[in-house]
Amino acid sequence: MKDPDAIVIGAGPAGAAAAIGLAGAGAKTLLLERARETGDALCGGFLSWRSLARLEALGIDRPALGGQPVRCVRLFAGSRRSETGLPHMAMAVSRRRLDTTLQAAAATAGATLERGIHATAIGDGRVQTRDGAMLAAPSLFLASGKHGFRGFPREPAPWQRRDPVIGLRLRLPAHPALARLIGDAVELHLFDRGYAGLVRQEDGSGNLCLAVHKSRLDEAGGHPAALLGALGDALPALGERLAYAEWTQGVDAIGHVPYGWRTAETAPGLFRLGDQAGVIPSLAGEGMGLAVASAEAAVAAWRRGGPGAAPDFQERLARRMARPFALANLVWRLGENAGLAGGLTSLAAALPSMVRLVSRATRVN
Repeated sequence: MKDPDAIVIGAGPAGAAAAIGLAGAGAKTLLLERARETGDALCGGFLSWRSLARLEALGIDRPALGGQPVRCVRLFAGSRRSETGLPHMAMAVSRRRLDTTLQAAAATAGATLERGIHATAIGDGRVQTRDGAMLAAPSLFLASGKHGFRGFPREPAPWQRRDPVIGLRLRLPAHPALARLIGDAVELHLFDRGYAGLVRQEDGSGNLCLAVHKSRLDEAGGHPAALLGALGDALPALGERLAYAEWTQGVDAIGHVPYGWRTAETAPGLFRLGDQAGVIPSLAGEGMGLAVASAEAAVAAWRRGGPGAAPDFQERLARRMARPFALANLVWRLGENAGLAGGLTSLAAALPSMVRLVSRATRVN
């Protein structure tokens, strides 16, 4: 595209949602994606009721996504468990389907999607690519997901730097027993120095994602499959579900995820979106919500003030993230503490209204 008004780096939920809004506002929008084909990204897939409403505002309706309805949250800690209905129905959908749907909507809105373009540096309204090309636009939108981007460090809290957090994902194939065990719930299995989230997706398969500290993985010899095996032996409910895993598929991993990090800083003309603006602990189920909410806010700011609106947008978004991040961090620290996780689960069973309150308060408004 010649002389775009805006370049969006990353065609995941944040980038694609921004491209839909920008193109819909009449901007010549170039959407860059380094992957040549849409894959099933490791992170994400849970859409809260608020995220679904934002997607509908972009023209993505729920029947079109065809995801698995999620009506309750289930906690496990050792032999203790709780189950609480969510404030409103949510949805679980694979990232492959979510990203494909949003990318198609961006193209329909008028954005130009170019694949296989790996951006390596940005600054002064320019994007440098791995093949040596230099692209320019007055406004840049950085939406490259959880992976770091050169020149824009994301430093985790000191306690995380001492024992970094690693993201793991194992797919569980569709099985009638898995449908019976999980049903329409999103499950959180709490354990020492980590937790596992499990939900069924549109094809009935299970998406099992873990956030675990490196020290816990080291105790399993650094092998994710060995760690999962040990957790399955120690945690009966998780072990029952892992019985249906196909280990030949392997365990996906991403290292040093800076959960809890957020920033109010940016460069002139640069709007930082999704995980490039803040990384909310994944047990809150608000990663996709933050992606779409940040894109919505960035497009609104751009429409009001053009490239010059970026600094104010970033500061406002950081303030919006403060409360949900603080609460999600607190629940995360309690849940991964071996001495407190059981009490947290028992409290959730006794006070379901508290779970619903936390579910609402960890959304990015």
